[in-house]
Amino acid sequence: MLDTRRTDETLQAAATPVATQVEHPVMQRVRGRAHVVMGPKGLRDLHQSGSAKAMMPKVHSAVPEVVFLNTSGGLTAGDRLDYRLEVQCGGRLIGTTQTAERAYASVEGGADAEVSVSLIAGAGASLEWLPQETILFEKSRLSRRTSAEIAGDARFLFVESLVLGRAAMGEVIETLHLTDRRDIRRAGRLEFLEPLEIDAGLLATRDHAATLGGARAIATIGLFAQGAEAQAELIKQITQDGVTAGVSGWNGKLVIRAMAGDGYPLRRYVAQVLKTIRQADVPRVWQM
Repeated sequence: MLDTRRTDETLQAAATPVATQVEHPVMQRVRGRAHVVMGPKGLRDLHQSGSAKAMMPKVHSAVPEVVFLNTSGGLTAGDRLDYRLEVQCGGRLIGTTQTAERAYASVEGGADAEVSVSLIAGAGASLEWLPQETILFEKSRLSRRTSAEIAGDARFLFVESLVLGRAAMGEVIETLHLTDRRDIRRAGRLEFLEPLEIDAGLLATRDHAATLGGARAIATIGLFAQGAEAQAELIKQITQDGVTAGVSGWNGKLVIRAMAGDGYPLRRYVAQVLKTIRQADVPRVWQM
């Protein structure tokens, strides 16, 4: 005897369209590691993989330079870069970047782009970390950590600059998420800790004096060395139209914080400060 109930169910199932699942392709992500170890008599170790490259151009100075390059052209959700610079006892080294780093828009709910920078200076060594600015675009997500371990008698100079959109392109950033942490330990002791977070909530109050004061470009410069504080009065004399800056010096530390309405005047100010501290021009790749 024909089971009409089962037949009807079969016909109904056949007539019902089957929902298809659209699988989004997994996009390739940036992965890069570049590590350089410099001894007092020259290069001791070099590693580079993925999109991170470490170049050592010929320079007129006696101090070698390492220029880091991200060949992917920028960062977005899920990308990861790892840079490491070490200068051993008595050595001297300058680290910089080939151009400004760019953090582009990430998909909604996407992971942060991650950048890790590790810096080590041995006894009597001199290390300068002078990257060019990082430009943040609308809806970008970036998590960066810079850690430095320096010996008690080492000399360490760094600069970090951020640009929240390009004024010349009419870019106004309303939404992004940045976590940026810097920590410096001298002889194993924490000497400097600077955590920074910028999100849509802060950007909504960017004109307030307690937040960005209307600035779209900010920078921190730090010198950690014996007698560094003695340069504070000299640095206070440096001015640049459109830039507001504060200078502090104490206990072997010199810290300068600056802000501007655009990246260009801030870049000019930072270059003047670095030239004064270093008694030398900024790295050639800065193209000032």
